Amino acid sequence: MPTRMVLKIGAASFPGTFNDSPTGQALAKRLPFKVRMSRWGEEYYGNVGKDLGVPEAPDARALMKVGELAYWLPGNALCIFFGPTPASAGQEPRAASPVNPAGMLDGDCREALRLLGGSIQVSVEAAP
Repeated sequence: MPTRMVLKIGAASFPGTFNDSPTGQALAKRLPFKVRMSRWGEEYYGNVGKDLGVPEAPDARALMKVGELAYWLPGNALCIFFGPTPASAGQEPRAASPVNPAGMLDGDCREALRLLGGSIQVSVEAAP
């Protein structure tokens, strides 16, 4: 079953859902947690601490959607996609290598995320 959550970054809040995949649910079981994230183009990524212990998903892919959340196994990292990255061929969000889709933020988060800096502290919490 999908799990409602919210990313808190400074004064900004981004509600969303972890999907019902093994990866999404492994992240949901960690709630609440904090992660320091770095920016790579229009993607934030950060190591979630202890390895999630999930394999590469059958639906792992590099091409993502704006607002999509994913887990990058080589970096043990939560990723937030909101626009093109250095790996993109155009305006689409694209991971450096296949990632496990893990969820989606609600609505259009692109502009709000673009305003944030190169390094952010994110609190990932269960939605109230």
